[in-house]
Amino acid sequence: MIAPTGFREYDARWRYPEDINLAGLTALGLGLGTQIQAAGGRACVLGHDYRAYAPAVAQAVTLGLMRAGITVHDIGPALSPMAYFARDHLGIGPVAMVTASHNPNGWTGVKMGLAPPLTHGPAEMAVLRDMVLAGEWVERPGGAWRREDGVEAAYLDDLAGDTALSRPLKIVVATGNGTAGRFAPALLARLGAEVVALNTELDYTFPRYNPNPEAMEMLHDMAAAVRESGADLALGFDGDGDRCGVVDDQGQEIFADKMGVLLARDIARHHPEARFLADVKSTGLYATDPTLKALGAETAYWKTGHSHMKARLAETGGLAGFEKSGHFFFGPPLGRGYDCGLRAAVEICRLLDRNPGRPLSALYADLPQTWTTPTLSPACADTEKYRVLERIVARLTALAAAGGALAGHKIRNIVTVNGARVELEGGAWALVRASSNTPNLVVVCESSESAADLRAIFTALDTLIREEPEIGAYDQTF
Repeated sequence: MIAPTGFREYDARWRYPEDINLAGLTALGLGLGTQIQAAGGRACVLGHDYRAYAPAVAQAVTLGLMRAGITVHDIGPALSPMAYFARDHLGIGPVAMVTASHNPNGWTGVKMGLAPPLTHGPAEMAVLRDMVLAGEWVERPGGAWRREDGVEAAYLDDLAGDTALSRPLKIVVATGNGTAGRFAPALLARLGAEVVALNTELDYTFPRYNPNPEAMEMLHDMAAAVRESGADLALGFDGDGDRCGVVDDQGQEIFADKMGVLLARDIARHHPEARFLADVKSTGLYATDPTLKALGAETAYWKTGHSHMKARLAETGGLAGFEKSGHFFFGPPLGRGYDCGLRAAVEICRLLDRNPGRPLSALYADLPQTWTTPTLSPACADTEKYRVLERIVARLTALAAAGGALAGHKIRNIVTVNGARVELEGGAWALVRASSNTPNLVVVCESSESAADLRAIFTALDTLIREEPEIGAYDQTF
């Protein structure tokens, strides 16, 4: 049993066992193994996150890969970026990381790729989906399984490098009882930080909340811990460790796109005329920030999604890429081109170390002020959301062509690489796109004027979206 809707743009995710069973997961492994063989590969790195059923899922995928003639190099419990690192460390291009990321318990999935640092995008996922659903995989002899020890230590060595903090930093480390609790506190302590642990014990029941540093409940918890402990900042990590959330010394929650602007400023000072990438959900400051302009830095906006961003960063040779959801990508010489929450944590520590006497709140206060919604997700069925989005984009495009406006702001441009990012006069913007992983649309708005203006922009966009009867309630308000 395997539901077709689980094959998404760049991840494969299902409710388990309602939408996929162990036989379906073995079929998935057979399909991926056939893809690997077609690309000239004979081996695959495999890891899994810390959930009660993750080992069973990993075993089922392993069986499928072996039946396809693949040697599976099993690194055991891991973060997604640790599995990506293992590709370089072991010299094996393909990867299968069993994880549901920040999805709640009851979900499973696999992040896959054929060659580092890339992971499956829409084209590869479509080929895999069609092959698996049609049962058109190819079984081959020669499959095998090997346990690979030492990857965890090598991964942490690679992250730490020669970084040693020259001044003490007290850091709240929050992992929501997810897999990152095994790795993040040890890494930051190794850098010389004083670690204040917040829900770092491994507990696959997630007793407090799902490990998701984009969710306000986790960010609020981090902020409270900063105030209580007097920490310099808080760093939070999602269930598979490829995202990082940040709270400053005043307990302010800094959305990842704004944190990216601070990192981009710092990187651009050391790499003149640096080129960056930001996803369409991210702040307009990448284009308007006077400091980035003065440093000759340029940022292009691209499709939301870790596979899209990895591929585009590799194509353009950019130094770093930033997603509002908390995925940070660092290309050579800063990193290896994939998204890693722990790598982001190291770079944030370096940023603070290079600015002695200036807390994170002061660096954040230097940014031009904008008002931004959190990532809002109105419900829309997986089977309907792309058709609904197409109609919404058509109406917005027609409105722009007619010289129209949102909340009194004339529409200046619409970026349609991923849904519609409606750029407004004065630097404001509004985005609507389809979620790639859940049955939702995604809505984000930003104003450079005021909270009231932000509310007006959101209301104008929401009114247009609500013309579609398939749209349900939002997952949160602001």
